[in-house]
Amino acid sequence: MYDVVLYVVGEVKGVTVLDNIMYVVCEDSSTIRLYNTDTCSPLDAVIDVEGMRHPCDIVVCRDDRQLYVADWSCIWRVSCDDHSYVKWLSTTYTFGADALSLTSRRLLVTSFWSRRLHQYSTTDRQRLRVVELPQYVNCVYHGVETTRGTFVVSHLGTPPDQQLQWAVSELCTSVHLCTWESADTPWILSKIFALT
Repeated sequence: MYDVVLYVVGEVKGVTVLDNIMYVVCEDSSTIRLYNTDTCSPLDAVIDVEGMRHPCDIVVCRDDRQLYVADWSCIWRVSCDDHSYVKWLSTTYTFGADALSLTSRRLLVTSFWSRRLHQYSTTDRQRLRVVELPQYVNCVYHGVETTRGTFVVSHLGTPPDQQLQWAVSELCTSVHLCTWESADTPWILSKIFALT
C-alpha cells in the first residue's frame, strides 16, 4: 500500500531527482520547482531561469550535478548546487528539443517531428552523433540510450505491412544486417513492440 501526497503545481512537463530533491518543470513556466522526495512537500527555494519559456523535459547528470532542461528552442544547463544557469545549446526550427535522456554524460535529444536523435557530450557540448530513424517512424516521443549502446525509441509508425500505431523500437548499429537501409544510415530496427 502506498500513501499518496498530491500537490497541484500546473501541467508538469518533466521531473527528475538528485539526492533527496525532486526538480519539476511545468508548461509555460520559467521556474524549476523543488520538492523533498521523502515528504513530497515543496522546498522554500525555487530556481527561476530567466528566458526559459516552454520547458518540456528535465534530466539530471549525477556526475556534475547539473540539470538539463529542454525548452523547445534551446537546452538550459542549471547547477543543482548554486542554481546558476546558462543557455547551454540552441536548437533549430527543424529540430526542437522536446525530450531528453542522459546516459554516462551523453545527452540524447529527441524532437517530436524529426526522424533523428541528436546526442551531445555534457562535458564539452560537442555533438557526438545523429541517429537516423527508419522512414516509417513518425512523431518521435522519447528516446534513451541503453548500456549496450543501442537506442530505445517510442514513436508513431511501424513497418509498412503493419497499421499505423504507437510503438517502442530498439535500434542497434549493425551495418551488416542493414540491407533495406541506405549505406550512410547504419542504424537498423532490431525489435518492435507495438503498444495497443
